Amino acid sequence: MTTKETVLTVENLKTSFFTDDGEIPAVDGVDFHVKEGEILGIVGESGCGKSVTSLSIMGLVPKPPGKIVDGKILFQNEDLTKASERRMRQIRGNDIAMIFQEPMTSLNPVFTIGNQLMEAIRIHNKWSKAKARERAVEMMKLVGLPRSEELMDEYPHQLSGGMRQRVMIAMAMVCDPKLLIADEPTTALDVTIQAQILKLMRDLNKDLNTAIIMITHDLGVVAEVCDRIIVMYSGKVVEEGDVQTIFKNPQHPYTKGLIQSVPDMRKKQQRLYSIPGNVPKPGAVKEGCRFAARCEFAFDRCWSENPELYKTDDYHQTRCFLHDSKVGVGV
Repeated sequence: MTTKETVLTVENLKTSFFTDDGEIPAVDGVDFHVKEGEILGIVGESGCGKSVTSLSIMGLVPKPPGKIVDGKILFQNEDLTKASERRMRQIRGNDIAMIFQEPMTSLNPVFTIGNQLMEAIRIHNKWSKAKARERAVEMMKLVGLPRSEELMDEYPHQLSGGMRQRVMIAMAMVCDPKLLIADEPTTALDVTIQAQILKLMRDLNKDLNTAIIMITHDLGVVAEVCDRIIVMYSGKVVEEGDVQTIFKNPQHPYTKGLIQSVPDMRKKQQRLYSIPGNVPKPGAVKEGCRFAARCEFAFDRCWSENPELYKTDDYHQTRCFLHDSKVGVGV
């Protein structure tokens, strides 16, 4: 069996926003890696730091007020935190591509679909207009868009939501990136189109061996497409493992709460479980476990110390004192 190369390694990433009220840490010491051909899911509630993590990787955190204050982002052994803006423009869209949440706001309304697709090809590959158009049409067919030739001359408002999202995927994949970051790619779509988009992403991952980071709050999406999951809460990774292990045997109380919140269609209608409270504002919790205020298992230590990631087995780890060997009990 061939060992897969690690495409991206994130080490102790810390991204903050500097405001009149001081420094606000949005991402606070995040570590993970992605191998070629792997789909990694990043899940958590709104405000947990998922999107800021992806923007940090792309070098798109607005400056000011945002800034990467510590850590490394190693893409094929190159530290992107030290890369110049010129170098990042070479990498974005070519080696690392991103699909944003809402395609209507990501596509320029005054340029045709073809113009926007061909722009990336011509910037990165220096191809002729005719060759770039041929490649754009080929990519649109690959993502399942009908009458691709005609769509090249249409504008974003003339397409449905599902078609626009397919255009965004085609635009992201047109230069054969090694890493694709998909930030809530199916949020604005109905369930039928959502299923088609997820199948398309799985097929592209399989056919082109592209590594994918799937950012979502939808555990159904994660179960459908991902190989591994990291669960984020308040700027930190609280659990990491493969999909089957985490769904069958979640170890962090927050992960358990997220899974319990998913409706079970096999049971009669019942009141959905919800985790009490809300995600704290970044920087609000000065000491102790950030989930303690919402956790039914919290004890004295949780309010005074910040837990580290404890290994439960070789491929599974969780940030919870209940898995510290000194405590010796599990959730």
